Amino acid sequence: MSSAMDRHPFGDRTDDEDAIAATAATLAHLIARFDPTVLDGSDERARIRLDVPGVGTWDACLGGGRARLERADERARPDATITADADIWRRVAADVRGGMDAYRAGRLLVRHNLHLGVAFLAATSGMDGPERLRFERIETASGILSILSAGAPSAEPVVLVHGLGATKVSFLPTVAALAGSYRTISLDLPGFGDSTKPLLAPYHPPFFARAVTHLMDALGIARAHVIGNSMGGRVALELGLRHPERVRRLALISPSLAWRRERPWAPFVRLLRPEIGLVQATPRWVVDSVVRRIIPGATDGWVRAGVDEFLRAYLTPRGRVAFYASARQIYLEEPHGAKGFWTRLAGLEPPALFVWGKLDRLVPIGFARHVMDVLPSAQHLFLDCGHVPQLERPAETHAAIARFLAEERTAPPSRGEALQAVGS
Repeated sequence: MSSAMDRHPFGDRTDDEDAIAATAATLAHLIARFDPTVLDGSDERARIRLDVPGVGTWDACLGGGRARLERADERARPDATITADADIWRRVAADVRGGMDAYRAGRLLVRHNLHLGVAFLAATSGMDGPERLRFERIETASGILSILSAGAPSAEPVVLVHGLGATKVSFLPTVAALAGSYRTISLDLPGFGDSTKPLLAPYHPPFFARAVTHLMDALGIARAHVIGNSMGGRVALELGLRHPERVRRLALISPSLAWRRERPWAPFVRLLRPEIGLVQATPRWVVDSVVRRIIPGATDGWVRAGVDEFLRAYLTPRGRVAFYASARQIYLEEPHGAKGFWTRLAGLEPPALFVWGKLDRLVPIGFARHVMDVLPSAQHLFLDCGHVPQLERPAETHAAIARFLAEERTAPPSRGEALQAVGS
């Protein structure tokens, strides 16, 4: 029989109550590390739901440079939701690297506003070294651009450019992988994520490349390595073609390239105006359902979070205009002729590494042979994955990029040497 000294002062506590109290203490410890300087100001009056399955739900309420923890108000809609089991939350609170490591490993899920959720994890990480993530809004000649960055400010810069419908957070694993050796900067292109969204912008590669140079100017960066995925790879190529003096090396991950075959829908697409996005009133649940049917694995981990991030911009009028205009430009880009993409590609000066996904359904592996023919000096890496190797095969992708960026500048290899490297 237990004595009065053995009992909880307010009566016997159940195991559930003990679990709730322990989890609340864990989350409070996390909140105590909150550092508002990591954020870009978008956290004003933000509500981040912290979900612990089987235990309970809490809200981290941000505002005025502070964070407070309270039991979840189910009547209030959260701006972002972070879900992990109690053990993961304990590890996150005990290890300053825990939150970001758990997120990158897929043991912690962020939904809805990925920018805000990841920023919260960074702000409560307790990290203060060069590898700490920072979120900023940068005033440039192209408008306000949102970036996440890590690495020592004095280190060699690497600029990362996302794909169509994606955002800067799609390069979070790459930023983390390279931050120990480089100053890594991932941006939201104009029209996407948390950057400015001009209505009448052309949203073609020269427009985006100019925005990247404007960001570099605003950050005081004369030259940088540039990494791009999908449409971002095409933007990186445009930057290398138009401004080779600003580019050290190019890493092109499943880059969007001009179609070489006939484009039967081109006359119709030319008639379509992106501004139709201003009046489109498709309900979120309809768009969400269609996107999740089109994208494989859209209910899992990184892909699910990426779909959320796409919908966050697409479900706004300006975001739809930017998306439609960008997609239209990709389809209509001229492949041949004096100003055609494949003609111009032959004149690319910066050394380039192409990373291809053998299972990529958006940029088929067959494009690699055309690149080899036109740009024999380029290096190539083929991986068993789809369109986003930095998320699907991060270890191999980042190891190859790190080796490529670290190489000394040498004379371009011959075609035979390049093909041998591809097959090795």
